[in-house]
Amino acid sequence: MTLGADAITFVPTLSVIDGLREAGFAPVAVSQSLSRIAGKELFTKHSIRFRSQNESLTQIGDTAVEAILINSHDGSSTYRISLGAFRLACLNGMTVSEGLAESVTVRHSGNVIDRIVTETTKLIELAPVVVDAIKTWKQIELTAPEQNALATCALALRFEDNAPITADKLLQTRRSADNGNDLWSVFNKVQEGIVRGGFKYVTPATEENGNYIPSRRSRTREVKGIDQNSRLNRELWTLAEKMAELKTT
Repeated sequence: MTLGADAITFVPTLSVIDGLREAGFAPVAVSQSLSRIAGKELFTKHSIRFRSQNESLTQIGDTAVEAILINSHDGSSTYRISLGAFRLACLNGMTVSEGLAESVTVRHSGNVIDRIVTETTKLIELAPVVVDAIKTWKQIELTAPEQNALATCALALRFEDNAPITADKLLQTRRSADNGNDLWSVFNKVQEGIVRGGFKYVTPATEENGNYIPSRRSRTREVKGIDQNSRLNRELWTLAEKMAELKTT
């Protein structure tokens, strides 16, 4: 869904933050993409997470439902507002699927700040839907083969057919809060492993153009690109939704 008129209006992100803060949304985290293009360093795409003051609507356990705003300082992209979840236990953020809460885009035109505040308010009203999904996932127990299937599909989303690690790596428990076989715990282990990376692996020795390339030790990389992170998180959430459907039908 895209909103806006034709006239382009440059609105600094700081002004948008101020507008959302006045409407009861506190900025709680920010990330910014890197750029190798000279002069673009201060104008790259950035993501800001906002949390509503109405915690009774948006909080479940150690997880808060948030609005995620993505934009570029130079106006080269539209404002994109999505719904996400943030776990305080591991400082890990997620983006929910489009099927659960459709993202909204707002062009740099017209009264941008008012429209962003309006659409963010509408989107955060869907927070109870996310809270209910999490509650349901916590009640769904997964067998070992089901956990392995979820992790295998997650690897395919991240690496396609060239995953350097196996599914069992993603299922390793990093903290006691995830020490469970319910869908929510398993999803969190898999999601964090896919996005954060850090798993050790050894690349096999190969030969290329007659040159011998020895094996070497490496680690899976963290997904830092804002667009890639957002897309991957939405796909992972959709994957967990499909598992929940299979288990409850």
